[in-house]
Amino acid sequence: MTNKLSVKIGLWLYNIIWSMVVPFLRLNGRLADGFEQRTLRCRLPRAELWIQAASAGEAYLARELLDKLEPHHPARIHVTTNTRQGMEILERAINEINTHEKIGSISAAYFPFDKPAFMDKAVKSIRPHTMVLLESEMWPGLLAALKKSGCKTLIINGRIRSKSLSRYLKWPALWRAIKPHKILAISEDDARRFADLFGNEHVAVMPNIKFDRFDSLDTKRLEQNPLEKILPDGIPFIVLGSIRQAEEPLLEKIIKRVCQKKPGLIIGLFPRHLHRIDFWQATLDTLGLTWVLRSRINQNLTDGTVILWDTFGELSDAYALAHAAFVGGSLAPLGGQNFLEPLTHGVVPVIGPSWENFAWVGTQVVKTGLVRVARDWRGVVDLLLSDVNRPSVHESVRKKALKYIQDRQGGTAQAAGIISETLDDTQI
Repeated sequence: MTNKLSVKIGLWLYNIIWSMVVPFLRLNGRLADGFEQRTLRCRLPRAELWIQAASAGEAYLARELLDKLEPHHPARIHVTTNTRQGMEILERAINEINTHEKIGSISAAYFPFDKPAFMDKAVKSIRPHTMVLLESEMWPGLLAALKKSGCKTLIINGRIRSKSLSRYLKWPALWRAIKPHKILAISEDDARRFADLFGNEHVAVMPNIKFDRFDSLDTKRLEQNPLEKILPDGIPFIVLGSIRQAEEPLLEKIIKRVCQKKPGLIIGLFPRHLHRIDFWQATLDTLGLTWVLRSRINQNLTDGTVILWDTFGELSDAYALAHAAFVGGSLAPLGGQNFLEPLTHGVVPVIGPSWENFAWVGTQVVKTGLVRVARDWRGVVDLLLSDVNRPSVHESVRKKALKYIQDRQGGTAQAAGIISETLDDTQI
């Protein structure tokens, strides 16, 4: 069987599987959001540029790119995402960005399910000249539809884990047949992995756009923090940020031990996904702790309270006021979450041993003491309590962190330039 025929049969089977699965996906609470858009029951806008930003992190990257894009001809832009949090970020970005004569419009929608029939319809409706996939968004149905349409496909801020690569390499002929036109990877290691999958041609390295996101935090920290009015003066405040479901049992132990050793402090607990709020309400009751939902706070708190954050968008403000912070996704083998955010607010973050998703930041960030890695949950407790008990070094840490980040910026401008050039070339 030829590679071309095997790819065609594979996509046909893939389409059948999606046809069987889609009716049941509405039962998933997270996928029920935007289900009409995910199944293309809503009209799609025409757009010369389509950007796919999987979740909240990628949506912020899309926001940075939208600010920097300067195509030579007016361009309509359509941005999609897979999650409610991503959609909220994109909608805010669209309202904040002042479009000009170079951008005809910006629209946002949920990303369609990758059923090949859906993706063929989506590409024919949107008719993009250029497709931008942020980080690791590689869907065979979408890539095949884009390839058939002649659309130029770019992977920007690309990353690919060794585990993911091993999965892709089980069918290399498929991925070679639908490969993107250009890949900008965030590290040499990621570039090598992309080259193993797609070939060396058109794979390059770029600075990570996430480093560029932190310019605005330098001035934001100097402004009035909205959380100051709810946190009492003089009471230590610990943030447990971006907590993932797989590490929740360990976080229970951390919270219990911290409250035993340092009663009277305030803990801000931020689940990574808001659908875990019910779990944490029951868990905090079981632990016998005083807690309150963030959405129900209307006055200063008393000491010894756990704030369970059930609202989105305040984690950065919380880091700015924290005496100590743990960044989740790192105690279980999940790859870690963004620890640069607390760092730029002057808080040396504590993380667990799993942070390979952020290896792009560089091991120097640990060697210089700007990030501390605990071996287990007990180590997290010890480091958090040591931070609470020592004098504040926020300003010194913040300056060192910003210097580290500024030396590694420039990815947004580079990527925006390549996107604009590709878009201009396809419009000629």
